[in-house]
Amino acid sequence: MGSRHRQQREGPALTTAVPVVALHGVDKTFANGTHALAPVDLDVRRGEFLTLLGPSGCGKSTLLNLIAGLLAPSSGTIEWWGGGIDATGGEGRRLAFVFQSPTLMPWSRVNGNVRLPLDLAHVERAAAESAATAALARVGLSEFARHFPRELSGGMQMRVSIARALVTEPDLLLMDEPFGALDEFTRQRLDGDLSTLWREHGLTVVFVTHSIAEAVFLSTRVAVMGARPGRVLAEIAIDAPFPRDDAFRVSTAAAAYAATLSRHVRDAGAAAVASSR
Repeated sequence: MGSRHRQQREGPALTTAVPVVALHGVDKTFANGTHALAPVDLDVRRGEFLTLLGPSGCGKSTLLNLIAGLLAPSSGTIEWWGGGIDATGGEGRRLAFVFQSPTLMPWSRVNGNVRLPLDLAHVERAAAESAATAALARVGLSEFARHFPRELSGGMQMRVSIARALVTEPDLLLMDEPFGALDEFTRQRLDGDLSTLWREHGLTVVFVTHSIAEAVFLSTRVAVMGARPGRVLAEIAIDAPFPRDDAFRVSTAAAAYAATLSRHVRDAGAAAVASSR
């Protein structure tokens, strides 16, 4: 698989062209009757880092799975690069998914886990090995290629999972609370690593979290979601330059954004309680 070179940027390089993903009136009700999402209208713009923020049960993961094409909407439409799900997969239109847990194969070494998507696609072995080596280098794990997952820390296992997503050279990276189970120190370090990967490789990212601080640090835009059923209540642009560092985490600008997001999350929670009465 050939390597694509992308221009590094200091901040988001967004476009007003056709969105990477466009959701129009998307609603989701499961077979058991659970109304998971109210009609949602949302565009994912090329080059942005969009975070879906909200409490547990507000439909963040359901919305991400719809964007991934893993679920079909009950009503409404979703477009990927201006077309249906069959528009994905080609050059400039690849997507990859990072789940909440690393979901690594315990019997396979790290390089085998990273190579898995290419093996399933029947990519020639030498090319797949080369791509896996490059992906591990991106996440700083080159020296652990021959280790087994059990020999790695939780944070390192998640980096392997990210490398496995990157090995297909995606344009759209979908991430479902990937760092939620990690300690705060590891989480902050991986947030920084992820931000660097996003900038250096020109990715479009949709990221799910319930951490306000994480949303402020990573995002160019945050969609705050409310529950029962899930819906987007507010969209807040995080207009701060990149790269962001530890000084930004404790800056007055970050605190102001956090206060704004906290207010919206609090209002979403109050609305959910009121609707349940």
